[in-house]
Amino acid sequence: GHAVINLNREDGGRRRFILVEMGAYFDTVLLPRLLKVAYTPAWKEGKPQRPATAEEVARGPRLIKVLRLESYEDALNNIEFAAAAQPALHFDDYLLQYMLAWETRDSATLLNVTQLDRPFAYTLRLHRDGATREQPVDLPETFAYLLGLTVHTRKSYADGGRRYLVHRGVLRNGRRVAVLWRDVAGWSEADYLRERDFVAAQQLAAGVDELFVNGDSLIPGAQALEGVFKARMFAPVEV
Repeated sequence: GHAVINLNREDGGRRRFILVEMGAYFDTVLLPRLLKVAYTPAWKEGKPQRPATAEEVARGPRLIKVLRLESYEDALNNIEFAAAAQPALHFDDYLLQYMLAWETRDSATLLNVTQLDRPFAYTLRLHRDGATREQPVDLPETFAYLLGLTVHTRKSYADGGRRYLVHRGVLRNGRRVAVLWRDVAGWSEADYLRERDFVAAQQLAAGVDELFVNGDSLIPGAQALEGVFKARMFAPVEV
C-alpha cells in the first residue's frame, strides 16, 4: 500500500490497492502507517517533516476504506434462540444449534429484518481484547456490496431532523439504482406521505431504473430491500 501511494505521487497514476490482514497489528501498525503516508511522504522518527505539497495532495489517496468481516466466532456470539423454541430440542453441540435457522431467525448475525426500521442503529456483539461490546454495522455499505452496486454517489439529506442516506450507482447489467435508507420506526401514514413529497422535491429517485428502500414506503416505484438483502446474504458465490 505504501509503495502504491508513493508510485502514484511520482507519476500521477491512479492505481488502487487491496490489503488483507487478520493480525492485531492491523490497528496498531498497518493502518496508522497508511494514514501517515497519506498525510505526507516525509517522516522521520515518527514525526512529519513537512506538510504534503499541493501536487502531492492532488496525487495522494482520497480515501482509505476499511472493511471488517464478521468472523465465525462473531456469528456464534450473536445467535439468539427464539423464546418459543421447542423445549424438547436440546443440543450440547453448539454448531448444530447454529444450523437451526428456524429457531434463530431473529439473530442479528442472520440479518434480523424486523430491525431494519432503524438501520443506523443495527449492531452486533463483538469480542475484542478480552471484552464484548456492541459494534454498529454499516448496513447500507453491506447491501451495496451484496447487490453488486458500483456506487457513484453517497449523500445524506435532512428533512426537519430526519436523515436520509442515498446510494446511487449502476449494477453489472447496466441498470441504474438508488438505495434510500432512513429510520422509519414509529412512522404514521402522515410521515410516509411527507417522505413521498420530500423524495419527489429532492428528485432522489430521478433517473434510476430501480429504487430500493428499507421498510414500508409510499414512494412510487419503490421496492422493499429486506428480502433481497437476506437472499443475497445466503446466495451462492457468483464466479
